[in-house]
Amino acid sequence: MLKTRLIPVLLIKNGQLVRSKTFSFHQIIGNPIHEAARYNEWNVDELIYIDISREGAHDPNRDDLNIEGYENILDVLRLVAKQCFVPLTFGGGIRSFKDLEDRIQLGADKVTINTLALESPEFITEASRKFGSQAIVVSIDAKRNEFGSWDVVRNFGKDSTGLSPVDHARTVEKAGAGEIFIQSVDADGTGKGYEIDLIRQVSAAVEIPVIACSGVGKYDDFVAGVTEGGASAVSAANIFHFKELSDRHAKRTLVKNGINVRA
Repeated sequence: MLKTRLIPVLLIKNGQLVRSKTFSFHQIIGNPIHEAARYNEWNVDELIYIDISREGAHDPNRDDLNIEGYENILDVLRLVAKQCFVPLTFGGGIRSFKDLEDRIQLGADKVTINTLALESPEFITEASRKFGSQAIVVSIDAKRNEFGSWDVVRNFGKDSTGLSPVDHARTVEKAGAGEIFIQSVDADGTGKGYEIDLIRQVSAAVEIPVIACSGVGKYDDFVAGVTEGGASAVSAANIFHFKELSDRHAKRTLVKNGINVRA
């Protein structure tokens, strides 16, 4: 029986580690390289780094922290990979096959693809043929629409694609994706728990592993992601940044609730 994975997510914006809320507010909280060294001492199963940099440098919501970070995201990956001793997923800003290839050559075990998966499912097929489907993780961002159902969104949650997460998940699975990383714009950074309905729908629609993300505020939320949402892996960002021994507490809570995890 496959073990449920526990995965911290680290967001990089303009070369700085940030926390996010509803994909729109970002606060600098540290250095992405230093965090990789810290997580090496933790009992986590993988790390996911996602570059959420936009065109035009710093976040206007945080002019008081107009701090220069690493200029090249590949420099961040190169340094992180030297210190990371668990499987490393690296994504964000993938616009070409070369972008994907560069990240794998520099030490990423897997790469997340978002916009390209929407624009060109055949890109997934080509990438999975060359690197193996296990290396291709499709990130799906979802948001509730005015009718209460879920839409896949793009452009940092601003634009609806008109696709349902279930349909998109099935499309990328058929194209050759090895995993799906599902995020909720509405739940991001709120600490109110996963959007279980969203996770359940996507997990039930595909046979490939689904990584739940967005909204974790307490350790029991990880349990719900598995037992109620059907996720193969549970991930979060803020709870790992701001709570001491969060990896151990999270795994103890999962074990206590009968979930098979790596000790």
